Amino acid sequence: MLLKSSTSKIALGKPSDKGDKILERRYNLAGKLSNILQSGGKLLDIGCGGGAQTEWFIDNFALTVGVDVRYEALKDSDADASFICAAGEYLPFADESFDAVISFEVLEHVEDPGMMMREIFRVLKAGGEAVITVPNKWWIFEIHGAYLPVLPWNRVPFFSWLPEKLHDKWAKARIYTQKKLTAAIKVGGFQNYHLYYITAPMDRAKPEFLKKLLQSSLFSAELARIPILATNILAVLKK
Repeated sequence: MLLKSSTSKIALGKPSDKGDKILERRYNLAGKLSNILQSGGKLLDIGCGGGAQTEWFIDNFALTVGVDVRYEALKDSDADASFICAAGEYLPFADESFDAVISFEVLEHVEDPGMMMREIFRVLKAGGEAVITVPNKWWIFEIHGAYLPVLPWNRVPFFSWLPEKLHDKWAKARIYTQKKLTAAIKVGGFQNYHLYYITAPMDRAKPEFLKKLLQSSLFSAELARIPILATNILAVLKK
């Protein structure tokens, strides 16, 4: 079973920048919701970009490897890890090579998410865990933008709420519900998994007083109980 998207012009993702609050939040949640930080073995970061997120995990592992399809992003990284230019659907590693896998905001950009999930399952050791995130359909804004002549900016409000066929016609990347993510997870071969909603960090909200108000009230927790408050869905997968 393939889970290819009908989105015809899937754009490459833009990795988070150093200093973005979401980097710390993903790391904290990975430590709280999984055991990957205690494995101490080999970590694979799929879609690592320039390594801004990878750096958060390096000290917890004996060896860290990052892969990304963009050589330009990899060559500029100063993270203390090994980097390889490769696609998530075609990982150049032997079976059961890694104790842990992370992949943040990548699945929505690949041509075949089912194949990428199978590759994660393949390279993960028995008993190992993976932590991945994808954009949440029920967040207020379309975080990846769309090919709309009237609304060309990145965060299009309520665009992701459109029916999937209409969304995929113009969207720059795939969008996920928990049900859709679950389907991709099962295609990969995972049977043991848990899903969570990550609260929007709101660190890019303006003006400053509004950002502080939102972060101290509606968006104060790391996990959201209400999907509309979450930018992403986080999945913890165990092989």
